[in-house]
Amino acid sequence: MNELSPTRMSAETTRPAGMNAAEWDVRVQLAAAYRLVDWFGWCELIYGHLTAKVPGPDKHFLINPYGLNYDEITASNLVKIDVEGNKIDTDNPYPVNSAGFVIHSAVHMAHDERHKVVMHTHSRAGMAIAATEEGVLPISMGSTAFQGRLSYHDYEGVSLYLDERERLVANLGSNHAMILRNHGLFTTGRTVAEAFLWLYRLERAAQVQIDAGSAGTPKVLSDNIAKKSGEDVNGFAETEAAYGELEFAALMRKMDKVDPSYRD
Repeated sequence: MNELSPTRMSAETTRPAGMNAAEWDVRVQLAAAYRLVDWFGWCELIYGHLTAKVPGPDKHFLINPYGLNYDEITASNLVKIDVEGNKIDTDNPYPVNSAGFVIHSAVHMAHDERHKVVMHTHSRAGMAIAATEEGVLPISMGSTAFQGRLSYHDYEGVSLYLDERERLVANLGSNHAMILRNHGLFTTGRTVAEAFLWLYRLERAAQVQIDAGSAGTPKVLSDNIAKKSGEDVNGFAETEAAYGELEFAALMRKMDKVDPSYRD
């Protein structure tokens, strides 16, 4: 186990010479998360990013190689950069998307412990809900997990300007999930597993809300019921292990059966 994630690996991996076990563990998990986003169909071409802080005192984090499909991402080709967007592993031949750097570095710079992992997607359902005035409504058990725990950030255009970072961080606050209005979904976590479970639940809440709206008039739960349900849902997720650990370990076993090359 390491400082970023307690998730146990389900298969052996070959760690490159000179890389410590903690960093390699995070690389493998983050690569698995990219493959899962692809497997679930949440991709928009090569865009969107999942990033993770590299264990240790340095403010370095891992981001996807710009230009690769999510199903091409592996533990070893993830790019290590600092909070200014400079590549640390200069022998990595891939570039970094500057827009991804702005959004993710904002959180990595401001929150060292609670938000070590940041995930941002442009899924169809996520972008659709982000384009609505109501945002996520408490209409299902899963969506109640976000009652009082969901932030919103207004769209300012393509995220290329550094001054947006302060507003992103202020709007996120202490929550692990945020709707980037007219843009997409955004989650964070102390571990890859935690951030991914928040992303899965936020994506599913968006999908269910769209389906419900297509089927009829969504029945919105009262604040009291939604709050109680949300507390129970989130409490249950932390009963047996750290938030998301059991779910993500199961998903990694699934990826090992589908295509274990993410571990390379």
